[in-house]
Amino acid sequence: MDLFILSNVFIGLDDIGNWYISPSNSHPCYSPWRDYRNDTSENKDYAFFTGTVHSYLYNADWTLRENYQNLEDGHLGSVSPMCYGYASSFDELQIPEFKTRVETINNKENTISTIQAENVRIREQYDSSLLEEIAGQPGELSINELRAREAKETLDENNARIQTLNGEINTLKEEILVLTPVEQFLNLLNSDDEFTNVENSFERASFWYPSIQIIFQVLFLAPLIAIATWLHIKADKDGNGQLALITWHLLVIFSIPLIVKIFQFLQVGALLSVFADIVAVLFTGLLFVLAYLYIFIIPLITFALIKLSQKLIFNTKNQASKRIQNSKCLRCARKLPPDSLYCPHCGYYQYQECHNCGNLTYKHLSYCINCGASQENNDH
Repeated sequence: MDLFILSNVFIGLDDIGNWYISPSNSHPCYSPWRDYRNDTSENKDYAFFTGTVHSYLYNADWTLRENYQNLEDGHLGSVSPMCYGYASSFDELQIPEFKTRVETINNKENTISTIQAENVRIREQYDSSLLEEIAGQPGELSINELRAREAKETLDENNARIQTLNGEINTLKEEILVLTPVEQFLNLLNSDDEFTNVENSFERASFWYPSIQIIFQVLFLAPLIAIATWLHIKADKDGNGQLALITWHLLVIFSIPLIVKIFQFLQVGALLSVFADIVAVLFTGLLFVLAYLYIFIIPLITFALIKLSQKLIFNTKNQASKRIQNSKCLRCARKLPPDSLYCPHCGYYQYQECHNCGNLTYKHLSYCINCGASQENNDH
């Protein structure tokens, strides 16, 4: 039962923690834009327009802007307006002049691949054909489709054709780069100010995102902890020991995930990562040692939580003071008849002898009701 409750609490925490849109989804243009600016290859412009840089979220039936809008579904928050501007500029590239040239380039590249595959096959046969000619073997007995001379001529023709196709492809790429929408998008990509704005916005979102997550997770746990606390106090006040025990148990269960999330928020995970690296070095990768660490840490945290709660919330002296004020038994919290020495419900003796004056005073109170002497070391 405990594991069932705890697992569902963690599932709820994960769901509500992911409710607010993440920095990567609120700034989907940042990663491809950064990669483009870090790319030093000569052909990066065309490769960026036609590559798979946006394929991780791209639905071919939608524009890039529509894909960005889809990232907001089921989340609080929205995509950065700067990324919407980026997406709109990218979508403006999809004009017939752009698409036609890209399709032509793709066809020519496929043709080049076919020719290159044919050249590989011809080269595999060329050496064998050359040896046959040197040995004087008749052509009708050859195991190769082409004689050495024919093979060389075909290779030369194919290489010339590849060179021509590459030249045509370069021309088409140059034509693409001077299209107005392409020039506008390139200006955006190469704008230091625009990229700096997106980068700063992404870093701010990344900085605040853990805080937003922990706030939502605390809001998720707060009602559970509040209800469990209220029920426990009420059960304790009414003398319902079984319900008090159950609600106390639930309070501990609900508090454990809160502590875990707070530790994560304070980046305790980074410390554990460092410890894992140390274990990997000292024990040659025996990371199962960490499992033992977790087994000991969680009970220690739980025990510390219980002791802290007992001291601050469920303090015996505080409970005794409230029960005496309400004329209730110090043990079972049921109503006592006036001037009762023993509880008629559970038989508990309500008093102890003061070590200073010798008169009877209530158990668990800090001072004697007769002489005011401290009873800190006189509890029985």
